[in-house]
Amino acid sequence: MQFPSPVSVTWIAEFINAKLLGNSTGNATGINEIHKVEKGDLVFVDHPKYYDKCINSAASFIIINKEAAIPEGKALLVVDNPFEAYCKIVNYFRPFEPATKSISNSAVIGEGSFIYPNTFIGNHVSIGKNCIIHPNVTIMDHCIIGDNVIIQSATVIGSDAFYYNTKKNREVWYKKMPSCGRVIIEDDVEIGAGCTIDRGVSHDTIIGKGTKMDNMIHIGHDTVTGKNCLIAAQVGIAGVVTLEDGVTLWGQVGVNKTLTIGTNAVIYAQSGVGKDTAGNKVYFGSPIEDAKEKMKELVWIKRIPELWEKVMGK
Repeated sequence: MQFPSPVSVTWIAEFINAKLLGNSTGNATGINEIHKVEKGDLVFVDHPKYYDKCINSAASFIIINKEAAIPEGKALLVVDNPFEAYCKIVNYFRPFEPATKSISNSAVIGEGSFIYPNTFIGNHVSIGKNCIIHPNVTIMDHCIIGDNVIIQSATVIGSDAFYYNTKKNREVWYKKMPSCGRVIIEDDVEIGAGCTIDRGVSHDTIIGKGTKMDNMIHIGHDTVTGKNCLIAAQVGIAGVVTLEDGVTLWGQVGVNKTLTIGTNAVIYAQSGVGKDTAGNKVYFGSPIEDAKEKMKELVWIKRIPELWEKVMGK
C-alpha cells in the first residue's frame, strides 16, 4: 500500500512507540509485506528466520523486535511486537469504512458501463468504460476495473487475503493481517461466475489485459497474471504467484504459492504446479512434468500387470 504522501520515519517511530536506529531523516512511501517490498517501503519482521531477508530486502524501513546491523541509508524501528505495530499503521492509513448503500457514492463508473441489480460496489472503486457487471457481483473497496471488462454473477473481487501471523505460543495461533492491497483488473478481461479474487495483503493482485477466466476460479492474494492468459474452471492459485503472458491453465489445476509460470506455458487439467515452470512448454501431472514424457509414463504404468506376468513366467 502506498501512503497518500511520504511519511517521516520519526513520526512512524513515535506513532508505534519504537526505538529508531539508523536513518532518522528518511520518509516512507508505503508499507508492504516481504514478498512485495520496494525501495521506500516499510516492512515488519518478528521471526529470526527472516531477519536477514527483511533487513537486506529492497525495503528502506524495518519494524523489528531485535537490534541488528543496519545497511547504509536504512532504519530499524525496534518494538516488542512488530506485527501489532504493522497492523496499527495499516489501520491508520486504510481504516475500516462502512458501506451504507449498494453502490458507494465514492465509486466511479465509466461511460457505457452497465451494472445489473443486486451488485455491490464498495468505497473508492473505479470501473472503466463499456463494462458489464452481472447480478450479485461484489467489488470491494479500492479495487480498479479497466475498460471493456465482463464480470459474471456471484463473483467477488477484493475479498481479504488468506494471510495470518502465526504464533503457537499464544491462545489464538493465527491472527489476521489486515489486507490493505487492491485488485486491479486490466482492460478486456472476462471473469466467469462464482470466482473469487483476493486483494493483496499490502500490494496489488493484478489480472492482466485480455485474460479470460472461466467459472469457479480462485486467485490468491498478490498474484499477478500477465496478458492474454486463459484459465479454465475450478483452478486454484495461491498467493504471490506470477503467470507470465499467454499462460493457459486447464480445469482444476492447482498452483502453489510464490512461484512463476513462464510465458505461453500450458498446464493440462488436474495438474499440480509446485515450483517455477519454464515457458513455451506443455505440462501434465502432479507434480507437473513435460506432458509427452508424463503420457509415456502412464502408458508404462498401465502395462505393469502384463510385465509382471512375464517376469513371473505366467
